[in-house]
Amino acid sequence: MTQGATVERVAGRTLIMGVLNATPDSFYAPSRVTSSQEICAQAQTMTQDGADILDIGGESSRPGSEPVSAGEEQARILPLLEALDATGVTISVDTYRASTALEAMKFSVAMINDITALRGDPEMAGVIADAGAQCVLMHMQGMPNSMQDNPQYDDVVDDICAFFEERIAFATGEGIPENKLWLDPGFGFGKTVRHNLTLLRRLGEFKRFGLPLVIGTSNKSTIGAVLNAAVDDRMEGTAATVAVAIYNGADCVRVHDVKSMSRVARMTDAVAGKVHID
Repeated sequence: MTQGATVERVAGRTLIMGVLNATPDSFYAPSRVTSSQEICAQAQTMTQDGADILDIGGESSRPGSEPVSAGEEQARILPLLEALDATGVTISVDTYRASTALEAMKFSVAMINDITALRGDPEMAGVIADAGAQCVLMHMQGMPNSMQDNPQYDDVVDDICAFFEERIAFATGEGIPENKLWLDPGFGFGKTVRHNLTLLRRLGEFKRFGLPLVIGTSNKSTIGAVLNAAVDDRMEGTAATVAVAIYNGADCVRVHDVKSMSRVARMTDAVAGKVHID
């Protein structure tokens, strides 16, 4: 990992993670990039619009999606990481594969965003620990191709808290310092609409771990279900979920529309007292 690649954990405000997908099938088409020129232009725009971190993925994790090979994933993202390497942009890589993370660490990658919370590859924790990178542990019931078939919980928040306890213990046991960990309850990953709304309402309960919370609600199907809105018509619903998440304790929001959601975040930060306003 290039020295100096870090994520500022205590910024006095909510961090904005902008989504860039090197995939042909991610559910939100405007987040897709296919060339080095395109990603550099998108990265510049997103950082100017308020992104603190760019999250780059090479495999879609939308409901019903099928996995790709490690080789395909790397062919998609490594040229883009190389193009961004000298830009100074803070990069997160969305992968659960240790081989992809290891190759990504040759560039200025600060964080691995693992949707399996280190369960998908037994070598992943060691790669992250050796690199000194930060790591998002995300909750997901099942895998993307089947996670929405019939998700069930005794209590969605309590069950995810138990999951986080086990995953934090595993990560630290594998050599990742606790102060390198972030938690994501996995909005939309093996949850019904009711589960997702409950997560937003009770998000503050995850603060018990003393770790920063990441949440990604942007344009997801729960918003479509509540508003009867197509995927390209969910900005207002996304704004509402971002505001509620921040007010209830989110430290970082993962979004597609950085400019609009950065403004929502700044306003919510002011209302919540995260930033001082004269």
